[in-house]
Amino acid sequence: MQTGLDRYGEPRPAFGAWLLQQVDREGPVGELVAAAKADRRFPRAGGPDDVRKHLNDMQASGEMFEAVDDAEIDWCCY
Repeated sequence: MQTGLDRYGEPRPAFGAWLLQQVDREGPVGELVAAAKADRRFPRAGGPDDVRKHLNDMQASGEMFEAVDDAEIDWCCY
């Protein structure tokens, strides 16, 4: 699990938990968020690699992996 500190020195939430909070996102990231919210096995406490592994196990489309990449950049800047 990758958390660390955000740019304000506050503890950063786990990537999975942060992603589930992105309810107003549109496009591929919004689709990823919607799918994650509907998936009881989504790794809420996991990092980006945990989410990628889960998507791989679920045989998700390549677009979902690209959405994780985009979301990871946003999460790192959070």
